[in-house]
Amino acid sequence: MKFQSIGALALGLALLAVAGGQTVSGQEAGFTSLFNGKDLTGWAGRPELWSVRDGAITGETTKEQPAKENTFLVWTNGEVADFELHCQFKLVPGDAAGFANSGVQYRSKVVKPEYFVVAGYQADMEAGKTYSGILYEEKARGILANRGERVTIHADGKKQVTGAVGNAAEIEAAIKKGDWNDYVIIAKGNHLIHKINGRVTIEVVDEESAKAAKSGILALQLHAGPPMRAQFKDIRIKTLK
Repeated sequence: MKFQSIGALALGLALLAVAGGQTVSGQEAGFTSLFNGKDLTGWAGRPELWSVRDGAITGETTKEQPAKENTFLVWTNGEVADFELHCQFKLVPGDAAGFANSGVQYRSKVVKPEYFVVAGYQADMEAGKTYSGILYEEKARGILANRGERVTIHADGKKQVTGAVGNAAEIEAAIKKGDWNDYVIIAKGNHLIHKINGRVTIEVVDEESAKAAKSGILALQLHAGPPMRAQFKDIRIKTLK
């Protein structure tokens, strides 16, 4: 499937249209794998920045090969609507600056095909102590929920923190720097939940119907800036009825 056709995909393709996908067995029955562990079949991005290394999708920038702007590896086999997604991620800064930032885009859209630039909901992650687990909306409303918050975005766009899903510092302390972490994203209707290493990091109800995406693409972010490496593996998804 050509990358240029992504924006025209009908929602009917949705989550089960995974070319060559494999059903995850055992305790995760109902999940479909989105990554074969060997190559980038089913994904599209800047080839100079994305590869498979040690069985993981790997996005890497260097001083010699930086990202000109935030760029993404886009899943090309359909759009997602209501789903539960699991993956593992690892971020490694490329120099003493200690910078590494990435995320999983969902229900999103491609806005600059030539550089694989994506806009939409993002389950954020970083090597630092602030953004991992938050809900960020790339090229739109910005931070919708900080780590530990339960938020309602009202129809008029006003954001209200209605409670807490946990202690932000304790959630952060359970994230392993420079090592593999588990990320879970649940999207059902206008209700969005992120979890890292088994801890809920945010919960959002997005009632701003003009801006709350109901469906769209999946993508992995490689952030512009200092050299860094972002890796993903064990990516699997289940449709929610």
